[in-house]
Amino acid sequence: MTVPEREAPLVGEVIVVDLGGYGVAAFGFELGEEGEVSRRAGRDNIDAALVAAGAHVDQRRFVVLVDRNPGVQSLLLFLGSHGAWQLIGAAPVSTGRPGRFDHFETPLGVFDHSISTPDFRAEGTRNALGIRGYGRKGARIYDFGWVIASKGWGDRERMAMRLQMHATDPDRLEPRLGTAQSKGCIRIPASLNEFLDRWAILDEDYEQEMNEGRRFWVLRADRAPTPWSGRYLVVVDSRQAAPVDPVVIPEP
Repeated sequence: MTVPEREAPLVGEVIVVDLGGYGVAAFGFELGEEGEVSRRAGRDNIDAALVAAGAHVDQRRFVVLVDRNPGVQSLLLFLGSHGAWQLIGAAPVSTGRPGRFDHFETPLGVFDHSISTPDFRAEGTRNALGIRGYGRKGARIYDFGWVIASKGWGDRERMAMRLQMHATDPDRLEPRLGTAQSKGCIRIPASLNEFLDRWAILDEDYEQEMNEGRRFWVLRADRAPTPWSGRYLVVVDSRQAAPVDPVVIPEP
């Protein structure tokens, strides 16, 4: 796999990622000035978070890192293993927006994407406000299960919330990506949702089960997995010195 090396800030640039014998994909960079700082620190953030969580990535795998810093609000996709990470691409996200009822801070930590909390797909239905919260019909919802997070309202105590990563309304909410807007989940662009889904970026556990003969309705027929499918979502806040909360990978 080859990716052009870049040291200058990457703002709105689209690069072509050569996946070796697995095809070619386009990935758009959407990093501002603060996001560029997060990019440079990302490699250290990943290793610190994984070590703190007791998670080991000894073979080359994809890892998704989300920086919830309000000035960053970006997802960075890395490929590599402990101590040797290469940035593949980045995109704007929306994490939790504290200060409103029923809105959580997106929790920090390392979250395992596994078949114990199966993914599902958006139905494309609209709520009472006419918003398609999960995006267009067929978009994949990455489900990380029940986690402990800080309430963004009232007493700010920690309690359980369902952590998901998903697309959002393409007309009314996707233009707001890059700012904190969600109730605690991670909203991503439809194009990134497609990228993660198509190339099986976080499907390591699914791939292992399929090798044992299992089949999953949620997996698309035209997917093109590489040997580097990963399983970890790392959420950090580049404003803070500590890489993760004490609570990291949730128990199944």
